[in-house]
Amino acid sequence: MTDFCILKCGQKLQKKVEIVDEKDIKKALVKRALGFVSDEIVEEYVPDENGKPILSKRKVTKKFNPPDINALRFLLEKENLADDEISKMTDEQLLHEKERLLQLLKEKEKEDENGNL
Repeated sequence: MTDFCILKCGQKLQKKVEIVDEKDIKKALVKRALGFVSDEIVEEYVPDENGKPILSKRKVTKKFNPPDINALRFLLEKENLADDEISKMTDEQLLHEKERLLQLLKEKEKEDENGNL
């Protein structure tokens, strides 16, 4: 179990991040390799009559983080799935293969949804 602080611009932040095991790291890597949607929060504060900041605006938007080919390549190599054929692929070939596999997954999910109705 590792415990470390996030550093930003040379200042120590209050938030601590704890990594329990490799499963958490692998889960985050898979998420990055496949792409994900996250919330982006922008808050604006104005001072009140005492000078204390008061929240005046809050905007929450969904942000799509595209798949990362380097994370995908790392996963393939880490899981010993990178046989000679895959390790010789160019980035463009890997992207094409990823798109093909994602399409197959979508088709499989549609089949499962139609079968459950």
